[in-house]
Amino acid sequence: MSEHALDVGLADFTRHVLEESRLRPVVVDFWAPWCGPCKSLKPILEKLATEYGGKFLLAKINSDDNQELAARYGVRGIPSVKAFVDGEPVDEFSGALPEGEVRAFLDRLIPGPVDELRRQAAEARAAGNTPAALQWLADASRIDPDHLGVRLDAAEIMLDLNETEEARRLVGSVPDEADPRIPALKARLQFMGVAGEDETALRSRVGANENDLEARLKLANLLVAAGQYEAGMDQLLEIVRRDRGFEDDAGRKTLLSVFNLLGGDERVSHYRRLLASALN
Repeated sequence: MSEHALDVGLADFTRHVLEESRLRPVVVDFWAPWCGPCKSLKPILEKLATEYGGKFLLAKINSDDNQELAARYGVRGIPSVKAFVDGEPVDEFSGALPEGEVRAFLDRLIPGPVDELRRQAAEARAAGNTPAALQWLADASRIDPDHLGVRLDAAEIMLDLNETEEARRLVGSVPDEADPRIPALKARLQFMGVAGEDETALRSRVGANENDLEARLKLANLLVAAGQYEAGMDQLLEIVRRDRGFEDDAGRKTLLSVFNLLGGDERVSHYRRLLASALN
């Protein structure tokens, strides 16, 4: 099997489909073992995944075993193929198409020069090489100065660097409806504005006094603003466990705000259960 094709389920859908689609297109094949046309289409998709050499990822989802995902994305018949880019479905087809038509479908998804530079920037950012990521985005901006995705990619990095004013400028230059990332970026800016101190100072305060709930709350806001959602939610849960009434139930209320920020992320259900346990 190609290294660019893998089986995906509900537990790893966010990572392998939504997050990966920010780096390259992800083609999701909803299939089932009893489906005859699926058996014709599947080898074509796997062959092309190998041939295209990583220009897209093939994610194969057994719809019988993952009915929640099938329902979420409106799968009414199989095989059903949906293409994801930047975390959103952008194209699809149903039925077992011949190889030529599948190839044409894929060719519509393959990124151009700006998209390739964005992919390289995302990989550099994931590897912790922020200067390289910013350089790739600068190169992309020179090719297309009005590319909204490039601006938001840069805004995410500015937030990582605590450069809130530049991040706010970049986010403000993009219409709200232009990209699904905007609500999350605005929420991160809001969380960052609440924190007020740097992470090292806040961790020192918590280390010196575990009941310094003010420091825990500021640290949680800072961690969420930096995209470290689990670490931030852990701090908020600890506030709930130690003092439910702290600052008018700030631990629980802030945690609910993080849930809203994360939307359908699978981590939300896990932390909802932990919150329910902490409240009992």
